[in-house]
Amino acid sequence: MRHQKKISPHSLRHSYATHLIEAGVSLQDVQHILGHHSILTTNRYTHLTTQTEALATQRIDALMGRFNLGWGAAK
Repeated sequence: MRHQKKISPHSLRHSYATHLIEAGVSLQDVQHILGHHSILTTNRYTHLTTQTEALATQRIDALMGRFNLGWGAAK
């Protein structure tokens, strides 16, 4: 027996916003596309997915790789 997921206009809008952000579209651009007056409203459409988590980890690792850390202070 297959479980059928209900699709609503809200779920499609949320998925669209999430895919835009995963594709690298800025939150401000997504805000404009969705017609939100407040960035806080747009932020509710975002969530950390496996893909965005992996990309964030890669970016953080690349950034941290630029530092030569030793005892005491960054060099």
